[in-house]
Amino acid sequence: MEVTNTIGRRKAAVARLFMKEGEGKIIINKRNYTEYFPDPLLHYVVEQPLKELDTLGKYDIKVNLKGGGIKGQAEALRLAIARALVIIDPENKAALKLKGFMTRDPRVVERKKPGRPKARKRFQFSKR
Repeated sequence: MEVTNTIGRRKAAVARLFMKEGEGKIIINKRNYTEYFPDPLLHYVVEQPLKELDTLGKYDIKVNLKGGGIKGQAEALRLAIARALVIIDPENKAALKLKGFMTRDPRVVERKKPGRPKARKRFQFSKR
């Protein structure tokens, strides 16, 4: 039984994934993914690449997730799952790339600039 390791990132979230053949359990930080992500929309995000290839329930997935918020973590996990599915079968890449699951979203928070309250916001102007 071969174990596939991949990493997915989104904003500040990092997902380290270990995938092997099994009965479809997804464990995140020693908790079931439906318990870890309370929102059904995030369950959908995590399951997207598996549903696209009709492999939901065929692989056991163990994930170490850290950083960011829950939305960024779910999207980082989606990228990691898509990358693992391509390692298992390279023919899957075209279908996943077409849906945009293979692309790492590069958008991150802009840094705060000196002399400003936030990245672009300015302090209130006072004429007198």
